[in-house]
Amino acid sequence: MKNVKYLLLVVVTAILASCGTATQVPITGRKQRLVVSDEQVLSLSNQEYQSYMKSAKISTDATNTAMVKRVGQRLANAVVSYLQSNGMGSDVSNYQWEFNLVQDKQVNAWCMPGGKIVVYEGILPVTQDEASLAIVLGHEIAHAVAKHSAERISNSYKQQTAVQVLGGVASAAGMGPNWQSAVSSIIGVGTKAWTSGFSRSQESEADHIGLIFAAMAGYDPQVAVAFWERMASLGNSSNSIFSDHPSDEKRIKQIKGWLPEAQTYYKPVTTTTTTSSSKKSSKKK
Repeated sequence: MKNVKYLLLVVVTAILASCGTATQVPITGRKQRLVVSDEQVLSLSNQEYQSYMKSAKISTDATNTAMVKRVGQRLANAVVSYLQSNGMGSDVSNYQWEFNLVQDKQVNAWCMPGGKIVVYEGILPVTQDEASLAIVLGHEIAHAVAKHSAERISNSYKQQTAVQVLGGVASAAGMGPNWQSAVSSIIGVGTKAWTSGFSRSQESEADHIGLIFAAMAGYDPQVAVAFWERMASLGNSSNSIFSDHPSDEKRIKQIKGWLPEAQTYYKPVTTTTTTSSSKKSSKKK
């Protein structure tokens, strides 16, 4: 009977921890509950971003820097226009978009809440053209628009609250230290697995939304398949259960499934397939 009561208390704790502001992710329509405000998240992220930029080595490649800023801003304009047209303009009203290319050989790019996006030079040989760069930037912009950072902070807070309350319940109920240790261990393992799975779902959602954002901005979404195949050829993926990214095979399969939807948003524009590293020039519709 006591164990039943303890389980009920855990359930109540989880329900209390799930409180927050209900929001909806653009494009996918997924429901979220956030316990932190945009103001709180943006204040913290801006501090971290400014700190990073003070130590970062900004790219000296004028051509590639201009390309990153051009593609990024075109995407941001298309996304803001879409959100405003669909009554969601307030979701990004506090965003200040910024796109920077930095000297780093890592094949990567990342986004801070509020529209602060950094691209590493190392990813440009893999993107190869503006359309593929748009796939990368669309993915990063999607993280910002879907408020994935705020969601992760919210869930981390709720998990910590649940652990603290549960620990208090165990102590008050007279459980011995071994019981309390076991409970904490179980919650810890469960939290790790759940958080990791949640990260994979965020990455997949960013792939989905980002593909459509790229199409909205006039970039051919079909290039995403070839781009991710090139990424897969680098052999940097992980299929571990605790990996925070989908496997390459799953990612490419999902993108192929989303392409028909993305094509409905696609209106071609002329783009340049040149990077200063390739020294080649062409036009693509």
